[in-house]
Amino acid sequence: MSRWVWSFTLSCVGLLVFVYLALWAFNGFHGLGLDLTGIIALTAGTIVTAGLGVGLMALVFYSDRSGQDDRVRDAGRSPPNTPDGRGS
Repeated sequence: MSRWVWSFTLSCVGLLVFVYLALWAFNGFHGLGLDLTGIIALTAGTIVTAGLGVGLMALVFYSDRSGQDDRVRDAGRSPPNTPDGRGS
């Protein structure tokens, strides 16, 4: 399980680095009108947002693959032999 999480994380980081290098190569930061602190804030915000998205999606996939979702779904079902669903 850990291998796909790391490969997904590294591919997302690689994509972000590629986009930032492409922006820098085409003088994209100058066109935004940002100074150095603005670029640092933009970069930090992008990294934190992408990290949060990757982390939450990894938790969703882990929860689904580990069977946690099935246990929660089954716990909410009523036992088959009781008409009111409260148990005995």
